[in-house]
This record gives sequence, C-alpha cells and structure tokens, in this order.
Amino acid sequence: MISQVFILSSKGDHLIYKDFRGEAGSNVVSIFYEKVTALTGDQPPVVMTHKDLHFVHIRQGGLYWVATTTADSSPFTVIEFLSRLTGLVKDYCGSLSEKSVQMNFALIYELLDEVVDYGYIQTTSSDVLKNFIQTEAVSSRPFSLFDLSNVGLFGAETQQSKVAPSSAATRPIQTSREQGGKSEIFVDVIERMSVVIGSNGVLMKADVEGEIRVKCYMPSCSEMRIGLNEEFSIGKSQLRGYGAAVRVDECSFHQAVRLDEFDSHRILRLCPSQGEQTVMQYQLTDDLPSAPPFRLFPTIERDSGGRLLMYLKLRCDLSPKSAAINVSATIPVPKGSVR
Repeated sequence: MISQVFILSSKGDHLIYKDFRGEAGSNVVSIFYEKVTALTGDQPPVVMTHKDLHFVHIRQGGLYWVATTTADSSPFTVIEFLSRLTGLVKDYCGSLSEKSVQMNFALIYELLDEVVDYGYIQTTSSDVLKNFIQTEAVSSRPFSLFDLSNVGLFGAETQQSKVAPSSAATRPIQTSREQGGKSEIFVDVIERMSVVIGSNGVLMKADVEGEIRVKCYMPSCSEMRIGLNEEFSIGKSQLRGYGAAVRVDECSFHQAVRLDEFDSHRILRLCPSQGEQTVMQYQLTDDLPSAPPFRLFPTIERDSGGRLLMYLKLRCDLSPKSAAINVSATIPVPKGSVR
C-alpha cells in the first residue's frame, strides 16, 4: 500500500507530488531529500525510514522516483512498481529527463490516477492504460551545437524545432498522425560490458550483460517472430552445429515469449504490447567469442623528480554503425597517491 509518490530532480526540485491517502504531511519531500543528501558514499540505500514512514526510491534519468508507505509493504513490490512507473513515463513521454517531466506533468498525473487508487496498485500495463489516457505527450528536440537548423534569429525557436523527433528512443507511444506517428516496431540489442585490463594491456576479466528490447508503436500487433542465430547456444553443453558458435552462459525471457520453436529453430514468438519491453536477457563471463571493442595502451614512465607518470590511450574498434555510450575507465592507485 503506497501513501505518496513524488519525483525530484537531482537538486531536490519538486517535479511531481501525489498524495493518495493523506497519512503524511507535505514536508516528507524535504525530509527525504535531506536524508538522501546527508548520506556518505556514492550509492544511498534504496529504503530509508523516518519515524513510522518508509521511503523507497530509485534513480532513473537523473531523477529521484520515490514512494512512501506506512504499512509493512514489501520493499521489492514497491521497487518493482517504481521501475514499471519509470517505464510507463518513458513510453508515454518519450524520454526520462527533468525537462520531459516538467513538460508532461499533466500526463504523468493522469497516469498516476489510473495506476494507483487510494494507495493500491491497479495496473501498469500500457495495453490497459491506452483506453483511459487522453492527454497527448509534449515532445521536445534536444539542442545540439552541431544542428542549428531549429534556431532562428537571436536564438528564437523556429517551427521545425516543434516537430517531434522520429527516433524510437524519444518518441512517445501515443503520437498522433499529425505529429508524425507511425505504426512501427523497433528491435534493439543493448549490451553492457565490464572488463579488467592489466598494466600490459592483456584482458584479465570480462563480463557482458545484454538484452533484446522491443518498442512497439502499433495499437494492436499480431504475432511477431524473432529469429536468432542457429548456432546460438546456452552454456558449453549445448553447442550446436559446425559453424562459429554464439554462446551465452545464462539467459531469461519475458513471460509473454513463446518458446515452442526455440529449441529447434531458435525462434522467439510473441505478441508485443504497445510500449517498450525487454524480450530477452543474457549474460556471458570471461570466455568472450571475440576481442573486446576497446583496446588499452598504457605507458608508465618515471621523471627526474621520482614521480611516476602514467599515460593511457583507449582505442575503440567498433564499426561506424555502432556506438558506445556511458564509457568510464577506473584506475586503481595506492592510497595517498597525488593525482
């Protein structure tokens, strides 16, 4: 049972606030932000308590998504609800950002009214909600220094800047035909790679987590079939065929995926609902089928003053059609080292 739901920016600005039961005062927003910013460390706890009130929150799109409860509710249920709520907002608003939430606050309040009734979760299905949500999303094109076609005299926006982008990642699912809405389906393969590279440039450890996402813009979609590589195998005991095997250690599927033809033909069957959903998740550790997409070239020198100088050169070997985002490199050094 949920008492309140609110969304805060990284600076603590109130973007969305909805009180379902009136069990706590409006100052809970300030209390939560004071508690979450007073914590030491990079990752604050997901669940925090203040007197008889429990705060459960997640971070998505640089925002705090918070739910409060006074009952002994399962924290995992509330976390799952917040995760699905962020997915709904992304589907209906097109993206998760402070600007997107501010521009679509009326739509988000309408979603909350339909999703939660007096603190009880009703539904988080896009197929059910599309019959009740009437407010259309307001989309904005992100500003780019390399694309000044939408800037007029003295920085004024032109009519072209008011057109919603056709990108699958930033387009709401409920887009009218006048705004460029099309009946389309997008399939994305997203992989997150974590590697440990030695000082000599040799790969020491690798971990790959991937998923297949389907984003559907069709109000009603018949059965969809996704064919994987015929040499796709799960674990070393299921190696198939004579070609180059595509192996993963573990994988899981969405509950709506039918696996009747998966064992024989590696085909996934599903009827995607409107919005975005993860069809398949997989994981691979250490034994990579190919070289990592990045290569590290370290150089270590010692100057006349006795200081140790470290130079790192990171090269990306991806094809021009692919892109790597959120790339970060961490260099462990002894305590007391001066950078």
